[in-house]
Amino acid sequence: MNTDLANVRPVSRSRRALLAGGVLLAGSAVAGLGYVATHSDQPIAMDDFSDLSHTMRTLERLRDAPLHTRSGWDLAHVLHHAAQSIEYSLDGFPQLKPAWFRASLGAMAFAVFSARGKMSHGLEEPVPGAPTIASGQPLNAAVEHLMDALNRFERHSGVLAPHFAYGALGKSEYTRAHLMHLANHWELVGAG
Repeated sequence: MNTDLANVRPVSRSRRALLAGGVLLAGSAVAGLGYVATHSDQPIAMDDFSDLSHTMRTLERLRDAPLHTRSGWDLAHVLHHAAQSIEYSLDGFPQLKPAWFRASLGAMAFAVFSARGKMSHGLEEPVPGAPTIASGQPLNAAVEHLMDALNRFERHSGVLAPHFAYGALGKSEYTRAHLMHLANHWELVGAG
């Protein structure tokens, strides 16, 4: 066995940074999994979106009592955005985050959101690669678009497309993701 230390190459800075990043990522994953393991799935934080039937009733009420948003997107834009996301879960997202992200950080984020029953994301961030949604569209058409997308999703029995950030999700997980997504946007929706 050769024990000549002169032949041992020093570890480069970039390799050390990569190793340190891997250790941090692994530690974060263990912490995230520990959180998820100790917290059962909480009900979705907003009753209006606790299940698909409540969601449909919430959307139906918009026809008689339209609401407004307190964000840069009007309510029709929000509804079309949610419908887009649902349709992409069936047909495939235009852009996916890298596989390593979906398998690690994205999957962990979804697990934490699901465990607490509440999602948080940028409420004016479009689906990556999706066509731009025009503002000022009629609300009733947006309500119909979203209800049609939800009905199509509910009837779907085949394989679902991987989520652009969370990766592969089953039907119940995707249902939960879509409802939490709507509930998160609804935090900026009100009568005023």
